[in-house]
Amino acid sequence: MRTLKIMEHISLDGVIQSTGEDDFPYADWTVPYRTPAGRDAVLAEHGENFDLLLGRRTYDLWSDYWPKAPGGPMADGLNAATKYVVTHRPESLKWGPHSCVGEDLAEGVRRIKSQDGPQLILWGSSTLTSTLLEHGLVDELLLIVYPVLVGAGKRFFAQGTPACSFELLKTHTTSTGVNLCTYRCAGPLET
Repeated sequence: MRTLKIMEHISLDGVIQSTGEDDFPYADWTVPYRTPAGRDAVLAEHGENFDLLLGRRTYDLWSDYWPKAPGGPMADGLNAATKYVVTHRPESLKWGPHSCVGEDLAEGVRRIKSQDGPQLILWGSSTLTSTLLEHGLVDELLLIVYPVLVGAGKRFFAQGTPACSFELLKTHTTSTGVNLCTYRCAGPLET
């Protein structure tokens, strides 16, 4: 059975948006904080073999960039991974290998997780995260927390995300103050 890990670059105030779409004024706010050590830690979290779970918007953004990116561990890994895409237009998928999750997100992810294969990684979706947590499909979160307040932009957790708790598995801090925090889902929030 596969595990599903959500990995996300995030500001202290919960913003995950980093592209200039939708008139977002702070494109690439993560770049000044990136270091070789941080890159290596993220690559280690991917592992040598992984597949991707992607929302359609992230798939479209990445399919314009990664196939043309210079070779290296990140580009090679992302390009080789099977991309399981949440989309209503599977016929328009071109960056492969790829597969459509299906009409029912929860059922599709359950089916994919039940198969043999490498870890599934979800990057960059502010819309899928809440549904996956609601259905108990997330095994781990890796939050790459930057020491900035962005103020505006897409947030990691949408309004209505179910209350739940997490157990800290490990942390890594870079020389620029970025904290990589890995959490395991621990169940419903207890008060």
